Amino acid sequence: MAFEGTDLRPLRDELMSKLAAGTVDAGEGLDLSLITQLLGDRQAGIAIQAEVLAFHQLYRSPCSSERPALRVLALAAAIDMGGNTPIEFLLENSGIELQTLYVVAGVDLPAPLPEHDVAIVIASDSEECLEALRKIDAVASRWPRPLLNPPRLVRHLDRDKLHGLLRGIEGLDIPATVCVTRAQMSDVARSNIGFPDVAAELRYPVIIRPRGSHAGVGLAKVDDRDMIGRYLEDRPEQEFFVARFVDYADDDGQFRKYRIVFVDGRPYACHMAIADRWDIWYLNAGMAFSESKRVEEERFMRDFDSDFAVRHQGALAAITDRIGLDYFTIDCAENQNGELLIFEADNTAVVHNMDSPEVFPYKPPQMRKIFDAFAAMLHRRARRGQEHAA
Repeated sequence: MAFEGTDLRPLRDELMSKLAAGTVDAGEGLDLSLITQLLGDRQAGIAIQAEVLAFHQLYRSPCSSERPALRVLALAAAIDMGGNTPIEFLLENSGIELQTLYVVAGVDLPAPLPEHDVAIVIASDSEECLEALRKIDAVASRWPRPLLNPPRLVRHLDRDKLHGLLRGIEGLDIPATVCVTRAQMSDVARSNIGFPDVAAELRYPVIIRPRGSHAGVGLAKVDDRDMIGRYLEDRPEQEFFVARFVDYADDDGQFRKYRIVFVDGRPYACHMAIADRWDIWYLNAGMAFSESKRVEEERFMRDFDSDFAVRHQGALAAITDRIGLDYFTIDCAENQNGELLIFEADNTAVVHNMDSPEVFPYKPPQMRKIFDAFAAMLHRRARRGQEHAA
């Protein structure tokens, strides 16, 4: 509804009335939390979520089949709407039953666990998820069914850790990302120290973002120390990620950014964004308003297996091996030497099929390809678990 521009306020007001009257159920409470966040009040949305999760942690999503062939248990953390894998999109029309168990502070995992055939961790690598990941990890070795995306591997995805994990791969460029405190940034701004004193890899220009931010929030390119001071004036955060800036513009002056989805070790094209700005993500690229951009994205998807995936075959295979997760995404580009330039890896990026099929007729088949691969992986892992138990 939000993606299509529907006014969510009447639904919010209806649920708020039920909440005030004490007649709202737990699922409606989570809906209200999400709606409140979508309307821009993250703090209130998180507060509502915390209140609901304090007394109810297990939720069943609507299923497209009355007799599901597979039962999936998703293990989530109590975080904002971008902090868990939006797995509902991936299971769209799959006939797979989804139950989501929120792992929250002060509440033990249920014993016995809800009946399921396969489980998957959907919590992210964010600081707010660490306690949930630790609780799951403590019992992961004794999990009664196959457990995908184990917590110990999810925790490698934070930007500073990812560089250490992937550096040295031939054909891959991943700038070192360093966590810098506000105090250190202030010292750099006052010329008490330089960025190389914080980390040898850092030279102007650099990219700065608040630690834990996504979707370009607080992202800035900084060319000198004066710009650091102005940047800090507008940001309240205490920790930042800093990395060297890479100019990845093509010969035509356009920047091209790709999202690749990895399912059970195989890469799939998810989208391609094209813009005349380096700080690009799909929603600011204006893809819906440019036929030439959409033609190029369609070609990228159509030829992915014989072009992009072949050109970067070694790097993509090494990424799969080192990250080790059953499902994850990367946002990437190609640098001016033709190497694969990695911006981030994530297990919670949005992979959806909501774009207009009239404007993007090539997208539904590609998304269906990804969704089918995800469902097939779940079925395979469940069967292996059953065979192992037998």
